Amino acid sequence: MRASFPAFAIAGSVIVLSACGSSSSTSSGGGEAGSAGHGGNGGNGGNGGTGATGGGGSGSGAGDTTGTGGATMGRGFPDDGPWVSFYGPADGLDLGKLASTFRILNIDADPEGANFTKAQLAQLRDGGKNRVISYMNVGSCENYRSYWDVPPEGHASCVSSGALTTEYDGYPDEKWADLSNVKYRDLIVNYVAPRLIEQGVDGFFLDNLEVVEHGAGSTNGPCDATCAQGGLDLVWELRQKFPDKLIVMQNATSDVTRLGTTHGEEFPSLLDGISHEEVYSNGGDEQSRSEMLAWKSMGLTVSGSPLWIACEEYVGECSAAAKSDASALYALAATDGLSAYVTDESASQQGPCYWADF
Repeated sequence: MRASFPAFAIAGSVIVLSACGSSSSTSSGGGEAGSAGHGGNGGNGGNGGTGATGGGGSGSGAGDTTGTGGATMGRGFPDDGPWVSFYGPADGLDLGKLASTFRILNIDADPEGANFTKAQLAQLRDGGKNRVISYMNVGSCENYRSYWDVPPEGHASCVSSGALTTEYDGYPDEKWADLSNVKYRDLIVNYVAPRLIEQGVDGFFLDNLEVVEHGAGSTNGPCDATCAQGGLDLVWELRQKFPDKLIVMQNATSDVTRLGTTHGEEFPSLLDGISHEEVYSNGGDEQSRSEMLAWKSMGLTVSGSPLWIACEEYVGECSAAAKSDASALYALAATDGLSAYVTDESASQQGPCYWADF
């Protein structure tokens, strides 16, 4: 995202370099600033899908376009950052600062969690300047979700679908799912996802889809070839229902997805972005880095913008003491052309990290 940590405070201003070094901006006050020229983005025209660089869909149009579930800016990320990911409530947060600092915001908009009201989400979107996406667990199910064992009207619950397999190692309140299970996919696509869109988000941040990489012999979420194909099919079904919403896949970046197909379509064409955890932090993961670079080498575009390729890195805490580590991680990601966000811990993430404040 940037050559160092999110922003350098200089004489009361903040200067941010994009991951590709192609744009910069200056803003007064604290916090990170966005790239230049973000004010008043018009709605994307045609949804061109994902294609090779130079061959992506294009289109122009002013204002929001209307799609399934309400107003949307359409597919693709015009800006690759700065971005933020956290799953706590809006209570106590400066939403104006959030909206002015970050161009992409990943939060949990589950209406029963009540983290954000519709009005607060609209404030974060800032008239279409920002893209707000919601966490959606598709590869496993948490027992604190209302649909864990209570079937919503017209749908199975996670439990009654029969899809759940083994407990998620390290997360005793969660079980993996067999994504070939049609009832489970219906629950996600036709109940869970529409509730999030109704809240006013621009799309989805799909978690735990890496179950498709586990294989039949795994003791932590077994998933055979039929299950793996079911995962790709789930995303295809999501794209059919929400043709103009953003879909970002976290992890699951192996050849299973990169080279996969579903319903005769190349799987990557369904996505607007990918993200991976701990590509560089906590010792790094060379396999994950290699996978992300393979995706980047494909030169994919969505509605004229590059496929968003991001990473989420962890340093234990958001503090002045961790700032140098965060700086190093942002630098590593920027060198590879990935849009990074550095935060505390995977199981924490209750609020945003403003590294420029330290």
